[in-house]
Amino acid sequence: MSQSEQPELRDNHQANHSPEQVGGKRYFMRQKMVSIGSDYWVENEQAEKVYEIDGKIGLYKNFIFEDTHGKKLAKIHKVMLTVKETIEIQGPDGEKLAVVKKALFTPLMEHFVVSMTHGSDLEIHGNILDHEYTIVDGRNKIAQVSKRLFNLRDSYSISIEPGQNDVLILAVVACIDEMTHSGK
Repeated sequence: MSQSEQPELRDNHQANHSPEQVGGKRYFMRQKMVSIGSDYWVENEQAEKVYEIDGKIGLYKNFIFEDTHGKKLAKIHKVMLTVKETIEIQGPDGEKLAVVKKALFTPLMEHFVVSMTHGSDLEIHGNILDHEYTIVDGRNKIAQVSKRLFNLRDSYSISIEPGQNDVLILAVVACIDEMTHSGK
């Protein structure tokens, strides 16, 4: 795949955003109650299932990110033998899209960095353990993750600003969840 064909972080096609979603899209990520591994459904604001993140247990933990028709959109896998915990996000054809790394732990909050293959790197700040954090591109907020409205364990909302690659941002959120809550 040539560099011009590679998926980018920004999706400049506004066709996916209806007028009532001018402020971006909101998704809800919920862990499946009965599953082996970490399996999630991602729902839209109308509570319709739009994506599945299927955790595969084996020698290495992998996740397959699919639409509701089973079309593979991304693969998420842990990179072994690294100093800092690292997870790579690949496109459906195996091309590397991003690498999520846990930065040094500070007493007040955890910090993550997302090295993008194409586009500027992202940073994640906030209370990661409680699912209250922001994903930023420089000074621009591109997504907000919040559990405030949920009483259910492992359910939270993701608000994504217009013009972003929603699948990639949701994959980043799944990586953060795996890196901080994998012992659940």
